Amino acid sequence: MAEEAADVWQGWRAAAESALYGPEGFYRRPEGPAGHFRTSVHASPLYAAAVARLLCRMDEALGRPDTLDLVDMAAGRGELVTGVLAALPAEVAARTRAYAVEIAARPPDLDPGVTWLSEPPRPVTGLLFANEWLDNVPVEVAEVDAEGVPRRVLVRRDGTERLGEPVDGTEARWLDRWWPLPAEGGEGLRAEIGLPRDEAWAAVTGTLERGLAVAVDYAHTRGSRPPFGTLTGFREGRETAPVPDGSCDLTAHVALDACALPGARLLTQREALRALGITGARPSLELASTRPAEYLRALACAGEAAELTATGGLGDFGWLLQPVGVPDVLAGAAEDAATGA
Repeated sequence: MAEEAADVWQGWRAAAESALYGPEGFYRRPEGPAGHFRTSVHASPLYAAAVARLLCRMDEALGRPDTLDLVDMAAGRGELVTGVLAALPAEVAARTRAYAVEIAARPPDLDPGVTWLSEPPRPVTGLLFANEWLDNVPVEVAEVDAEGVPRRVLVRRDGTERLGEPVDGTEARWLDRWWPLPAEGGEGLRAEIGLPRDEAWAAVTGTLERGLAVAVDYAHTRGSRPPFGTLTGFREGRETAPVPDGSCDLTAHVALDACALPGARLLTQREALRALGITGARPSLELASTRPAEYLRALACAGEAAELTATGGLGDFGWLLQPVGVPDVLAGAAEDAATGA
């Protein structure tokens, strides 16, 4: 049976779905995502503190409701939701109802006050935060053949690829609008068809009664699509070839502009975190002579903040802000990004 499965050709969406989320999939492994790659959540507790400030702003925008929801999508092992709860003022924390949404089993040491779910709750009044979730929503890959026709890329369990049938229907229309592939001179060019991510984002945003949904991810927009796509793998902290056998993470950058619904705004992580007080500014040298211990703590925080906001690194991540029934609580952080809508 294993040999038969290895010989099956299928689209990347089905292959990645099984490799990541199947019974023996990558995201069900006991070490969790942190055992293979480092996100902003793992880089510094400043990230959770910034999300806590965002939740506090949402609390104010909602008029300080009796119950304030915090939903952590693709929660890993609960690192972010735990950090946010720890960083909240006591009065806000007492009213916060926290949810972690993840397919893996609940970690045994997670705060008992956090509700662990496989699907987002509804209705939500508060903040739904999806850190590096959409890049792991599996998508089909298209490649232009010698005749200039975009075709679905088929893959076997060992990572071997070949071209399949032409892309058609809603997927072809998505490519035409969001990631056009040239018919002439385009042989070998690739695109990831982000339609499932658009649908997934619309679905989770639909759980909001009032509040803000935020997606944070590796991202690109229509004016700067990568010509050969971005599909890759990660294993034990290193980038590797994407092989859909469950041994590695499978990820592709997100066309966040395609996901955006009416009223959304796109920022870089650098812009968003600076609006939430994470700047990376170094402490005054005068502090080093008067209060050296405090200076060293501030210097360490500045280094962590610099990593979170770095150009060419985590600072270039995209933040998609989708308010529902509330004002944009990061208004003024940056100019609106063109979404192509």
